[in-house]
Amino acid sequence: MRRLLVILTATLLLCACRGRQGQRTDAGATDTLALRHATHLKVIHHDGFDEVRLADPWNVGKVLHTYLLVPAGQSLPGGLPHGTVVRTPLRRAVVSTSVHCSLVIDMGRKTSIAGVCEPQYIHIPYINERLRSGEVADCGSGMAPNVETIIDLQPDAIFLSPFQNSGGYGKVEALGIPIIETADYMETSALGRAEWMRFYGLLFGSSHEADSIFDSVEKAYLTLRQQAHQATTAKSIVMDKQSGAVWYVPGGKSTIGGIIADANIGYPWQSDSHSGSLPLPFESVLEKGGQADLWLFRYNSPQPITSAALLSENSGYKQFKAFQEKNIYGCNTATSTFYEETPFHPHLLLRDFICIAHPELGLGQPKYFLPVNK
Repeated sequence: MRRLLVILTATLLLCACRGRQGQRTDAGATDTLALRHATHLKVIHHDGFDEVRLADPWNVGKVLHTYLLVPAGQSLPGGLPHGTVVRTPLRRAVVSTSVHCSLVIDMGRKTSIAGVCEPQYIHIPYINERLRSGEVADCGSGMAPNVETIIDLQPDAIFLSPFQNSGGYGKVEALGIPIIETADYMETSALGRAEWMRFYGLLFGSSHEADSIFDSVEKAYLTLRQQAHQATTAKSIVMDKQSGAVWYVPGGKSTIGGIIADANIGYPWQSDSHSGSLPLPFESVLEKGGQADLWLFRYNSPQPITSAALLSENSGYKQFKAFQEKNIYGCNTATSTFYEETPFHPHLLLRDFICIAHPELGLGQPKYFLPVNK
C-alpha cells in the first residue's frame, strides 16, 4: 500500500508541475552558460530556474530532453516552459553507471548516490563498501532497473543512458521521478563530453567544483595535444577487437576517434562521420586496418590477456601487422579504472595514446593500455 501511495504521489506531483508550465521562451533568459566544447548541451539561466536542453544526437535539430532546474524549497516560477522539473540540489539519486558515479564523487557529492545499476562493473571502493553495508542499493540492470527498489529509495532523480531507438525507459518512466538522460557519450569530442560535468554540477549543487575540475582537465588536454603534434614519428592504429560476429570500431567523430586524432595518430576510419561505434565484419577491419602500426583494445578478464589467447579467439588476428610486430596493447577493464576515469578526464587517455605512439616525447609509460605478452 505504501508503495502504491508513493507512485500516486509522484505522479500527481509530476502532473502538477506540468500543469503550471506555460510558454516562456529564451526572451525571458537572463544569461546563457558559455560552453566551450559541448555541442549537444545548452544551459540558459532564467530568473528563478535554469533551463537545460539536450540536443537529440540521432535527430539533428531536435531536442532530446529539456530540464527545468528549480532550487528545492522555492515555489515554482510562473509560466515555466515545457520540460521536466528537477529540484536541486539532488540529495538522493540513482546513478546507473560507474562513469557518472566517479564524477559525482569527484564533485564532492558522494553521499547523494543512493543507488547504482550493475555493481559488478563498478570498481570504486566507496561504492563497493556502501553496497556491502546496504547504504547504497543495487538497482539491477541499467537497461531495466528494479522498479521496486527505486520506489523504496524515493530518489530525486535517476541517471540513465539513452540509446537510439530504445523505446524509452519502460516502467521507470511511470514512476514520475525525473530521468536524467546521460547523452554525454554521444558528443563528438572528448572535451565536449567532459564539459557535461558542468550540467551535472548544476544538478548536484556543485557548479564551482565542476567548473574547477573541467578547467584543469581542459588545460591538461590541450597541453598534451600540442605536445603530440610536435612528435617526429608517424604511427597508425586499429582499435578494439571482434565480439561475436562483429568488430566494433570507434567512429571517426566519436570521442575516442577525436582523441586518436589529437594524439597525432593515423586512423583508418578518421574520415567517418559517426559519433558512436561502427559494427563491422572481421574482413572489413582487416582490409582497412590490417597494416596499422598499433593495435589497442579493451577487454574484461580476471587475468591479463596474451597473444596466444587472442589467437584462440580468432586465428585471423595473426594477419594484422601490429600482431606480427608485437605492437599490441590491452586495457583490462576488470582491473583498471578506465571507465571510471577517462570519460570525464580524457587527458589521461590522450596521454596513454601519446606514450604508446610517440615514446620519443618522454611522457613515460601508459596507465591503461599495457603491452600484451606471449
